[in-house]
Amino acid sequence: MLGVPKNADGKAIKDAFRKLALQYHPDRNKEPGAEERFKEIAEAYAVLSDPKKRSEYDARGFEGVAGFSREDLFGGIDFEDLFGGLNFDFGPGGGLFNHFFHRRQAGPVHGSNIEVELTIPLERVVSGGEEKVRLPYQTACSACHGSGAAAGTQPRVCSACNGTGQQTTRRRETRDKSNVLIQQISVCPACLGRGSVIDKPCPSCGGTGKTTHEEVLSVTIPVGVEEGMALRIPGRGMPSREQGGQSGDLFVVVRSAPDPRFERDGADLWRSETITVADAVLGTKLKVPTLDRSAEVTIPPGTQHDTVLRVRGKGLPEFGGRKHGDLFLRIRVHIPEHLSAEERELYQKLRDLAGEPHRNSWWHL
Repeated sequence: MLGVPKNADGKAIKDAFRKLALQYHPDRNKEPGAEERFKEIAEAYAVLSDPKKRSEYDARGFEGVAGFSREDLFGGIDFEDLFGGLNFDFGPGGGLFNHFFHRRQAGPVHGSNIEVELTIPLERVVSGGEEKVRLPYQTACSACHGSGAAAGTQPRVCSACNGTGQQTTRRRETRDKSNVLIQQISVCPACLGRGSVIDKPCPSCGGTGKTTHEEVLSVTIPVGVEEGMALRIPGRGMPSREQGGQSGDLFVVVRSAPDPRFERDGADLWRSETITVADAVLGTKLKVPTLDRSAEVTIPPGTQHDTVLRVRGKGLPEFGGRKHGDLFLRIRVHIPEHLSAEERELYQKLRDLAGEPHRNSWWHL
């Protein structure tokens, strides 16, 4: 499961688990099956990292560890230490562990999580640092105290549904020689399901009883943050519906802003460069932009159209590692569409030197 040999030592097992867990952690990987894959990786590490469990597994395979509970497997693992304080909920007491392994939490339920997207430039991926997130939230309107009615008035109970917000219709039908009572419940059209009617809506909130505010939060972007990675901010989600319950979490999904210079592919960057036929034949040198400064790239003689050249280490930093991706240059060879008389003559001489007759020369027809 971790892709390590049978005689792998503790460090190799830990490194393999950390790499795979970062790859498949659902905070970062939204692909179908990523969560299940993460569970399998965590279970494999829990077995292989413990000498006793590992010996049972080596001796009897899955049967040797089948009797372990989730607490037996994960109780002695410090996930926070494994991941160096990264802002992911790996801990056995945290919500992610409970969600994966179905441990029932005592006390009031948590509030719902909120997910927002944050678009950052590639330079922020390189440097990391603080970014601002604007988070809209709703509170009770201060003018009407949440009633939705204008000052001096109150909502009245809907007479069409008597405050239930529903309308019930009944009818009898004869089916198979029996009388059947059919009851249909629908949303009250007079109050639209609210159970009350506001004759004079509050001008401040338009009768909704709520006003929208915007909170600005500061989010720490890690160096090498991956495309689509979700950064978790505990306690900044929706409040709990139960008294004493904790608020949910805010997940900030990071996206890379479009950049006219590059296309991002993980930690690698791609760029197209167009050269002339002469430069493709004879070779040349190009100055190309990178995320820190320009770099000189040698185009070798005989370069073909769509050739890809690699500039090592000029991509983005890899998340959680010390390496950098590469910059890939896709070379486009420009074929001139309009030639001067002198250029046409020179190209004709080149073709003659190559020993090709004028069989396809439309200007000789």
